[in-house]
Amino acid sequence: MSSAVFLHGAFDARVADLNLREGRPGEVLLTVAAVGLCGSDLHYYKDGGIGSAVIADPFVPGHEFAGYLEQDVPQKGARAGDLVAVDPNHACGHCAWCREGHANLCPNVEFIGAPPHNGAMTGRIWVPAEQIVPLPPGMSPVEAVMLEPLGVAIHAVDLAKPRLLERVALLGCGPIGLLILQVLKAAGAGEVIAVDPQPHRRALAERLGADVTASDVSGIDAATKGEGAPLVLEATNAPEGFRDAVRAARIGGRVVLVGIPDGDSYALPASEARRRALKIKFARRMGEVYPRAIALVAGGKVDVTSIVSHRFGLDEAPDAFRLHAENAPGMIKSLVYPNGNKGGEKP
Repeated sequence: MSSAVFLHGAFDARVADLNLREGRPGEVLLTVAAVGLCGSDLHYYKDGGIGSAVIADPFVPGHEFAGYLEQDVPQKGARAGDLVAVDPNHACGHCAWCREGHANLCPNVEFIGAPPHNGAMTGRIWVPAEQIVPLPPGMSPVEAVMLEPLGVAIHAVDLAKPRLLERVALLGCGPIGLLILQVLKAAGAGEVIAVDPQPHRRALAERLGADVTASDVSGIDAATKGEGAPLVLEATNAPEGFRDAVRAARIGGRVVLVGIPDGDSYALPASEARRRALKIKFARRMGEVYPRAIALVAGGKVDVTSIVSHRFGLDEAPDAFRLHAENAPGMIKSLVYPNGNKGGEKP
């Protein structure tokens, strides 16, 4: 018996006992080092679901996590005691999308930490061995946890295809936006104009490489003399995010939508997008990007640690959800430590 965070519905997070289920064939057991509180976790907390993924019964969130193996995983070259990351996306492998190499679009996916599948905000968890991601020596638990959101950022930039030295507008400087910013720079993008209403997030964006920051989309007009940016990436949780991305884009530009809007609905005047003849893509999760995520962190090209602003023990996790939902000052990225050690070291 161990404790876990359960989401019962909108604005209802509780800590309670959880009986660890039996392992299934092909699974391995992890002691959880740390778990990231993701924007999608927050949508489950604020809205009680995301689209058709609705909380019907209490479930344990947490899909950004790392842990220590309790047994050897020979097929991955990993040994008991190793710190590993986990790809939470368990695609079916046989549908048309999986066969085409788009496992992130699999309609039959079993995603760790999305209802009804319990996630890692608990002390120990069984995961399929094939989803284990071995790590290079010296990688910290924080870095290991942040590989999953970094993977989302890499996938978004892959979709965006920034041209060398191309100007980019980035809407939203939360964790995903700040990771996208750094991946854009690593990919050779030019001037990045980062927009966020919160001063502390704009300040961190400047430190991580943004050339211009603004509190709203009007700052993009000022920076581009009214022309707009040829490439816009949107990583907000605002229903107005799609609208603002359209308004930030130049005629004939490209827009990639990464964020999930509160209330699962966008507000958009259609004529503004149509008259610009914009090319619009939606990002969903990630492809096979963990090797590149590891290389970016290990090579010092992306700083994931500075994005983590708060650390919580398991009993404090309901407060973490509440503070993020309230947009409390200073919040960017929170990690939860289910086993009490806020450094995430091996118990």
